[in-house]
Amino acid sequence: MKITCTGRKVNLKDAFRARVEKKLAKLDKFFSDDAQAQVTVTVEKDWQTVELTVRDKGFVSRAEKSADRMEDAFDAALDLLTRRIVKNRKKLDDRVAQPAVEAYVEEQYVEAPEDETYRVSREKHFPVKPCTVEEAILEMNMLGHAFFLFRDADTDGIQVVYRRKNGTYGLLVPEHL
Repeated sequence: MKITCTGRKVNLKDAFRARVEKKLAKLDKFFSDDAQAQVTVTVEKDWQTVELTVRDKGFVSRAEKSADRMEDAFDAALDLLTRRIVKNRKKLDDRVAQPAVEAYVEEQYVEAPEDETYRVSREKHFPVKPCTVEEAILEMNMLGHAFFLFRDADTDGIQVVYRRKNGTYGLLVPEHL
């Protein structure tokens, strides 16, 4: 697995990078050799946030955690990412190495979750009107929602704006494969 560590508002020490490489090596059994892991550490005052993203075969898994120390935040993010992989192992099919996941479950003495199915509890139909990103954010805020689907007025493509945990906004723009 190729690992990239990035620090925002902080210089990452070699000891932290070595810790990241050592702990992420445990995920090698789940992913192919072509997998890429991105670790981003952001420091805000006394709070440190670690974003961990793993990409492999078109599959993306992401976890984000915050703590007083970047090491603790990284450990929590790695634990969350691993739990998500284990919980959804049956639905991930060939995207992760199933024998490795099953062995991990047995090692950890974790009771396997029941085979749950995804159930849609509500379906909503609505017109998707063309607007700008700013108009979509305004409408999302007026509705009190965390995300808003709209048709971009310039490209005529479907996009989604969303509110991030830190109060900023994100934009999802689909790419055709």
